[in-house]
Amino acid sequence: MQLTNTARAVSRAFDAALAAAGGSLPTWQVLLALKTRSTANQRELAAAVGIQGATLTHHLNGMEADGLLTRRRDPANRRVHLVELTDEGEAAFRRLRDVAVAHDRRLRAGLDDRELEVVRGVLARMLANVTEGTTAGDHS
Repeated sequence: MQLTNTARAVSRAFDAALAAAGGSLPTWQVLLALKTRSTANQRELAAAVGIQGATLTHHLNGMEADGLLTRRRDPANRRVHLVELTDEGEAAFRRLRDVAVAHDRRLRAGLDDRELEVVRGVLARMLANVTEGTTAGDHS
């Protein structure tokens, strides 16, 4: 329960920080995914961001209306839309990146390198515990 409560509080704090800077978590995720590749199609973005296609389309529509990105048909495959950041999208990325960095600093405040390594190890083990093929109670 403590992990769930902590995750919720951390998530709410990050959402609030992004909102104060004019962003949201889905916007940040899309901007970050586009920043790591110069152009992406919507299927690649959905996979990178972990958002279903229809939900991603909704977010992309809003971001395009806000001038953060453009979409165009792929000349090699007219069924595919290529997504690219605009100059305004680049500026939004930098603004939200600063928010993400500040949020990360806030989370790590008062923790030394050894403690952070322990936290990373514990979180990695917990993730593995819930994502591995079998669970501790599954003996079939």
